[in-house]
Amino acid sequence: MNRKKRIKNLLLNEFKEFSIEIIDNSKLHAGHNNFDGSKETHLQILLKNKLMKKNNRLIIHRKINELLEYEFKSGLHSLEIKII
Repeated sequence: MNRKKRIKNLLLNEFKEFSIEIIDNSKLHAGHNNFDGSKETHLQILLKNKLMKKNNRLIIHRKINELLEYEFKSGLHSLEIKII
C-alpha cells in the first residue's frame, strides 16, 4: 500500500466527520538536493467538515501529526494540512 492510501485510511478512521483528500506535491520539489520528485514525501491533506460544526484546528493538527509519526520516520518530509 502506498503512503497516500495508508494515511487516508488512518485519517478516515479518526476523522469520520470529514471528507479527506490527500495530494502528492513531491514532484514540485524535484531537483532540490538531488530529489527526483517521487516517493510521496511532500503531501497536502485537505479536511472538509461534512457537519459544518466548529472544530479546534490545533487539536486536529496535533492528532494528525501523532497519527503520522511512523510516516515521518519512514520518509515523509513535508506535510501541509488545510481544514475547511
